[in-house]
Amino acid sequence: MNTPLHTALLKWYETNGRHDLPWRTNPDPYAIYISEIMLQQTQVKTVLERFYFPFLEAFPTLQDLADADQSDVLKKWEGLGYYTRARNLHKAARQAQGVLPKTADELLRLPGIGRSTAHAIAAFAYREPLPILDANVKRILHRYYALSERNEKKLWEYAYTLFDTAHPFEYNQAMMDIGSSICLPKKPLCSVCPFEPSCKGKTSPLTYPEAKKKTIKPIRKPNIVLYRRSKRYALKERTSRFLHGLWGFSESEENVTAGMHYLGHITQHYSHFTLDAEVYLSDEMFNDEGFEWFELHEISALSLSRADHKAMALLRYNLKK
Repeated sequence: MNTPLHTALLKWYETNGRHDLPWRTNPDPYAIYISEIMLQQTQVKTVLERFYFPFLEAFPTLQDLADADQSDVLKKWEGLGYYTRARNLHKAARQAQGVLPKTADELLRLPGIGRSTAHAIAAFAYREPLPILDANVKRILHRYYALSERNEKKLWEYAYTLFDTAHPFEYNQAMMDIGSSICLPKKPLCSVCPFEPSCKGKTSPLTYPEAKKKTIKPIRKPNIVLYRRSKRYALKERTSRFLHGLWGFSESEENVTAGMHYLGHITQHYSHFTLDAEVYLSDEMFNDEGFEWFELHEISALSLSRADHKAMALLRYNLKK
């Protein structure tokens, strides 16, 4: 059933929507899938300017992605962060055997695809009539229905209540665009919002939803040591869950700096902690079990974390002195 609100949303999207985004003009389900995963934790501008097209050029089909080595996938993802997304993309491509499922229920079985992402891919690629529930849509629903409590289950119920089943593509895209350009977190533009006539939270939009409890991120203060041997440097492929599959230099929480050359200080902010590290160069022997040795030009072909890239930049700067 098409309501006056749905009509207003369709009209708004027709006039103001971001119709030129490549994942909206390209009907390829695989390209849409890649965009949805990249956009989970990253702004549209960043994805467009630096990552989306190079990734598709390197892996033009889901089968190409399945056939690739994980290290190559991580290298193309380098700098985008939240590397679990890249690892799950690779796992999903292999699990799907190069063929992307066509329904949300089937998509949900793939690694790295939650309910909202499954709905988005199904709605945008296959026009399956399903609502999405990303951060922008959640904010709109909280304000439109004046919902203070952060309750995922209730939000899904309201998402279905408000949904336009006749125009799933346009409705969902409009919701995302309104959330990113009008129903903003700090300065919502209520006077030009198509929801304004019936929005229950328009008089005090900043109170919906209730504020999250502030948490202080812990600070890690390791020493990063670049061990050198015959113009080669020791790196280890990470096996822990965090930054799994990326290469990194030796890290130690202990004070092991005697006889080492100080290169500088780096800071790197992650979602759940801040890395505040001192970086050293050492020609001393150490237990290099698990490490491999690379020349500088070889390191550039490895996938590194941002922190390790910063350590490399300090090394190159000091080598030029």
